[in-house]
Amino acid sequence: MRELFKHPEFKRGMREISTVAPGIAAWGLMTGVAMSKSGLSLVESLLMGIFVFAGSSQLAATPLILAGAPMWVVLATAFCVNLRFVVFSAHLRPYVMHQSLRRRLFSGYLMADLNYVMFTRRFALPAQDAAGVQAQDAYWLGNAGLGWFSWVIPTLIGIALANVIPVSWGLGFAGILALVGILCSLASTRLRVVSAGVAGMAAVAVFALPFKLNILVGIAAGVALCLLLERPTRHALAEPAKDKGAE
Repeated sequence: MRELFKHPEFKRGMREISTVAPGIAAWGLMTGVAMSKSGLSLVESLLMGIFVFAGSSQLAATPLILAGAPMWVVLATAFCVNLRFVVFSAHLRPYVMHQSLRRRLFSGYLMADLNYVMFTRRFALPAQDAAGVQAQDAYWLGNAGLGWFSWVIPTLIGIALANVIPVSWGLGFAGILALVGILCSLASTRLRVVSAGVAGMAAVAVFALPFKLNILVGIAAGVALCLLLERPTRHALAEPAKDKGAE
C-alpha cells in the first residue's frame, strides 16, 4: 500500500481531481450546513457526513427523516438516487478483483461520480500486468482520496459553522452551481443531455408529490428514455456486422 503513494500515477490522480475540487468543496459545505440547519443532531450530522459520503442521497434522505417518512421511502429514495453506482461498480469489477475484500470495500466507499469518470478515461481497459495494476491502484487512491477530503472536510466545516453562517449568503446556490458543473462535465453525449433534460422536466412536472417522490419519477423517466433510444442504436450497429459476416 505504501508504494502506491510514491507512484507517479498517485500524483496524477490528485492533480486531475484538484481541477474540480473547489466545486466538490462548495457542495460539501452546503450539505454540511443543510444537515445541521435541518434539525439533525451534531452526532447524526457528523456520522452522516463522514460515513454516508453521498451528497445527493444525504440531501434527499435528510428531509424525509425529519418529516417522519416511512423507512422504506427513505431507503428507496437513497437507493434510487445512487442507483448509478451499481452500474459503476459492475464496470470497475475487473479493475479491483485482485484486491482483498477489505480493500475492495474501501475502494467502493471512496468512489464518486467524477472519480469514476476520470479513472475510466485514464484507464479504458483493466491492466493485464503487475505494473499496470499498480498504476491503476495508485491513480485511484490519489484521485478518490483527494476527492474524499475535498468533500468531507468542507462538510464538517459546514456543520461546525451552520449556526454562524446565514443561509442567505447563498451556500445553497453555491451547491447548485457545483451540481450544474458536475452535470455539464458528465453530459458528454447527446443521449445524456436529452435524458438529463427529460428527467429534470419530469421531476418538475410532479414536484407536488409527497416525500420528494418527484425525484424517483425523474430518474425513472430518464432511464426509460435511455433504454428506448439505445435500442434502435444497438440494432443499427448490429445490422452492418451481420452484413459484413455474410460477405
